[in-house]
Amino acid sequence: MDLMDEQRESVWSHSIPWKEQLQIIKRLFLFAKPFKWYFYFSIIFAALVSVINILLPKIIQRFMDKYLALGKADETVIWLFAGLYFFGMVFKALTQFGQTYLYSMGAEYMLEDTRKILFKKLHSLGMRYFDQVPSGSILSRLTNDTMAFQNFWQLFSSLIVAVFAMVSAFIAMFVTDKTIALWLLLFMPFLAVTIWYYQKYSSRVYRQMREKLSILNNKLAESITGVTVIQDFRQEQRVDREFEDVNSQYYQTRKAMIRVNSLLLSPIVNLFYSLGTVLILGIFGVRGLSAYVAAGVVYAFVTYLENFYNPLSEVMEFFSDFQDGIVAGSRVLKIIDDDTLAPTQKKGASARLQLGKVEFRHVTFSYDGKHTILKDVSFIAHPGETIALVGQTGSGKTSIINVLMRFYEFGTGEILLDDRDIRDYPLEELRAKLGLVLQEPYMFYGTIKSNIRMFNDEITDDQIKQAAKFVNADQFIEQLPGKYDAKVIERGTSYSTGQKQLIAFARTVATDPKILILDEATSNIDTETEKMIQEGLDKIQQGRTTIAVAHRLSTIQNADQILVLSQGQIVERGTNNELLKNHGMYYDMIRKQNAAH
Repeated sequence: MDLMDEQRESVWSHSIPWKEQLQIIKRLFLFAKPFKWYFYFSIIFAALVSVINILLPKIIQRFMDKYLALGKADETVIWLFAGLYFFGMVFKALTQFGQTYLYSMGAEYMLEDTRKILFKKLHSLGMRYFDQVPSGSILSRLTNDTMAFQNFWQLFSSLIVAVFAMVSAFIAMFVTDKTIALWLLLFMPFLAVTIWYYQKYSSRVYRQMREKLSILNNKLAESITGVTVIQDFRQEQRVDREFEDVNSQYYQTRKAMIRVNSLLLSPIVNLFYSLGTVLILGIFGVRGLSAYVAAGVVYAFVTYLENFYNPLSEVMEFFSDFQDGIVAGSRVLKIIDDDTLAPTQKKGASARLQLGKVEFRHVTFSYDGKHTILKDVSFIAHPGETIALVGQTGSGKTSIINVLMRFYEFGTGEILLDDRDIRDYPLEELRAKLGLVLQEPYMFYGTIKSNIRMFNDEITDDQIKQAAKFVNADQFIEQLPGKYDAKVIERGTSYSTGQKQLIAFARTVATDPKILILDEATSNIDTETEKMIQEGLDKIQQGRTTIAVAHRLSTIQNADQILVLSQGQIVERGTNNELLKNHGMYYDMIRKQNAAH
């Protein structure tokens, strides 16, 4: 375990203070606000259940003391009390159903809405957030942590029922016999201390457990995504050992949770219930030595005591889920509170991109705010021109694309489109008019057609076919079973890299962008496929401004301007012939690449 992991574990190993827990609960309650009426009516039903729980023992008490003990229990009386008790139980069952159903549906709606909020928030975060947070951790928060809310809210359902039940049961006991009711209060301080200790210890255990689960999910996601590389380099045993280590750590935290739950939940409540029963029977027994004690009163008192402790036992059972929910809630709220937002446009931005002119004026950029990646970058791409970006790995080529696409906010300087600040354009306008083709195209589960359309219903089937034909992708699509309706499995693994890249080109062409951005889009394509798309590219670039990051220098020799970058600065610029005559860095790059072939 490296230093960062140790520091992270030390942070998560602390228990959450009560003040912070209350803040988390208060904020989580806001998620339930849109569905508050479900919870309000659930509370009303819970109050009705507590009233019924008082009346039912009274029915039996009256039958035992007023009729059965005095020999007045004839058949009519028996059926009368049996009927009252039966209808009371039926009404209680219906009321409990209403309370449980309304509360559970409110919690379910809240859970669904919370996931929507989180998913929307994730898509508003800047790329920097996804650079820093592992995908497995994000997935864990969106699935496991939100699911923990389900049982978390069940605690409040049990707590509502318990409060009404305990208050009503104690009032009933107090009215029946004040002395015994007050004696039973002696157990409350001990019960409170037990709950306090459980909360303090279990919150620390649950934080560790949640963090280990997040690491476990991240390890799983990484292993599944990289399974080809793992097998290729025969790393199965190492990956198995790492997974076993993480899984063992998660197991240890689960075991610690089971120990504390087994000791401090039901056993403690049952102990206090048993002690209370002993106290009640003892006091009534002593009284019975010198005076008459009605059996119905003893029955009612023991029943009220059971009504007092049974809901508390259920609350204690859900208390573990409550701690789990608090920890999960704190992790979910970290996403909500994260301010690593995607770059925003100016308020009221309404400009429209017409020509496709691109200009950088003394632009600087840093990913982390400490290390400058782009340094005083300036260039102009006139409408219809092709600007090529070349340079060694880490020279800043992709960073120029990232700030132009508004994936990251740039530092100083200006980026202008059609001589207007890029922030004057709505983000929707930029996404519609800037077409990006990446080095590694991503394919979504679905069909060829859906992957070209990208869920934009405004693009017709004819436009899809025209776009595919435009980049010569139709040549292999027409040979597929189902043609444009051919299935695409996860990440498009059944298609070659060249085929996926052709589909990515068709996807971009279908939107008819004003500015075409190619981020080393032909670096992973074989020579034959490259020839197929080069013809299409020539047609795509006509009438469009093209910014191309080039790995194969042979593909950008006809560019109107070539920018050579080194350590975030433009060190050379000009046409292919001009740069070759200068015998500078570009010349050396060409010579080395030709020598390699």
